[in-house]
Amino acid sequence: MPRRWFRSWPVVLLVAAALAGCAPDGGGGVVSATLAKIRGRDKLVCGVEGKLPGFSFVGPDGSYSGLDVDVCKAVAAAVLGDPGKIEYRDLNSSERFAALASGEVDLLSRNTTFTLSRDAPGGNALSFGPTTFYDGQGMMVPAASGVRRLEDLAGKPICVESGTTTELNLADRMRERGVPYTPLKFQTSDQTYAAYLGKRCVAVTSDRSQLAAKRTSFPQPDDHVLLPVVMSKEPLTPASVNADPAWADAVRWTVYGLMQAEELGITQANVAAKQTEARANPGQADLRRFLGVEGDFGKQLGLPADFVVKAVSAVGNYGEIFERNVGAGSRLKLERGVNRLWTDGGLIYAPPFR
Repeated sequence: MPRRWFRSWPVVLLVAAALAGCAPDGGGGVVSATLAKIRGRDKLVCGVEGKLPGFSFVGPDGSYSGLDVDVCKAVAAAVLGDPGKIEYRDLNSSERFAALASGEVDLLSRNTTFTLSRDAPGGNALSFGPTTFYDGQGMMVPAASGVRRLEDLAGKPICVESGTTTELNLADRMRERGVPYTPLKFQTSDQTYAAYLGKRCVAVTSDRSQLAAKRTSFPQPDDHVLLPVVMSKEPLTPASVNADPAWADAVRWTVYGLMQAEELGITQANVAAKQTEARANPGQADLRRFLGVEGDFGKQLGLPADFVVKAVSAVGNYGEIFERNVGAGSRLKLERGVNRLWTDGGLIYAPPFR
């Protein structure tokens, strides 16, 4: 085999895989190996954290809840017509990318930061959807510790989960400030927070949302405070493999549908009425296309025409998902901040459904 051909063989394989994943079907839609697999087993396999209140958490009855879980439910509803057709897999930070790459899970909806190295073909080769929670890294300390800024942690041990952007950000920020410290690294979040509560370290660092969520499960939550510092950008985003772009598009536009529904005032309670209204009024072209009354948006994605209706009916729009799980209606009571719609000064923005 000529040397040039041998060197190009991996590229040929990638192209062939991509073409196989999105070959046109006879009806003008697309064919996706992942979509076919999900429909064949009649179940979406979704990778989650499983122990993070507000994002993905298993209740006493074994049921899953949280913002990340609702993303799984929305996708299952869009693809299979039923948000209950899901098998959840709890994955720690070390397991998540291997599970996705191997096909063990179809979708990763697990407080994962969108980064260049994770997105790039030469890195983890993920395909990220829309960011569902804009976050930043923070630091939590005991209120009685007297620590009020990063410089107060000089020479002290800090608990951090290994193999995460958190570990890298901690090193970068402390290096920038010239603050020496001792990182205590752990493989899982359970180990990390157990060490912190066991006073093996003076502080624990992670995404601010995770720190707030974990604090709700502490014996004395009010005894712990988040420092007023944001150490990084952490856009938390669902991900799939980039070898199946048709599947990635189906996930992407399902999530965008939740965001656009909020912008249009379409809720879990009124989505059926809005669809009926659209059917009765041929003049509402944009609404009719968005809700699958006319046009072929669903077909272009390999989804039902009313995939947005199915998703919103299952979990509500993005604003409802946020408020119920992490906002005012939740134990976390997080401010929406930059997670507001773009029309309200935030970063949540869906491209046009056209």
